[in-house]
Amino acid sequence: MYSHRVLAYEQPITIIRPGEYLVSQEDIIISTVLGSCIAVAMYDGSTGSGGLNHFMLPAAFIHQHSTQAGGAGLIIEPDPRDFLEDSARYGMYAMEVLINGLLRLGCRRDHLAAKVFGGASVLGFGKDGRKTVAQSNIDFVFEYLETEKIPIIASDVGGSEARKILFFVKEGKVLLKRIKGTYTNLVAQEEQIYEERLKAKPVEGSVHFFTEE
Repeated sequence: MYSHRVLAYEQPITIIRPGEYLVSQEDIIISTVLGSCIAVAMYDGSTGSGGLNHFMLPAAFIHQHSTQAGGAGLIIEPDPRDFLEDSARYGMYAMEVLINGLLRLGCRRDHLAAKVFGGASVLGFGKDGRKTVAQSNIDFVFEYLETEKIPIIASDVGGSEARKILFFVKEGKVLLKRIKGTYTNLVAQEEQIYEERLKAKPVEGSVHFFTEE
């Protein structure tokens, strides 16, 4: 990640990339560009603290299963490796570090609210009826936040266009710009390269356990 300033905003802007996250109590803007990835802006309005993550894959193991009603459903089985230091690429870890980072800043879990963005089908559609990376990401994050009882007060997901978001930490406000044409193709190419690198890279690191403080 890196920070810079632009004339249009008083606050400094910090850019995060896939696999990164940032929490802060400062009056800053956190920004990222999304294709099939998901970013969750989360904040506690009572403390003026907030954070943003950016992840590419929901979890190490994802597969389809049959529900009791006979329909197909998505089940995400967290691999213990998801919680390793080097695994911020996975949504399970990305959500845990975001929430716990905010708790360490003094936020209360029952005051947290979320805004969800991304999950565009820039990497193409699934084969043989399998879900796309984008749809799996969307399903995961909505199910996760529902399970954790964190309200989603705004979302802009799906579609076929990349997105650039600016998250104003102190206000909890997000500005979103849709990216069309050639730039969306560039985002897709970068994500394809990133996805291939993730799948080829072994997961390693030290174990961290997360608890509410």
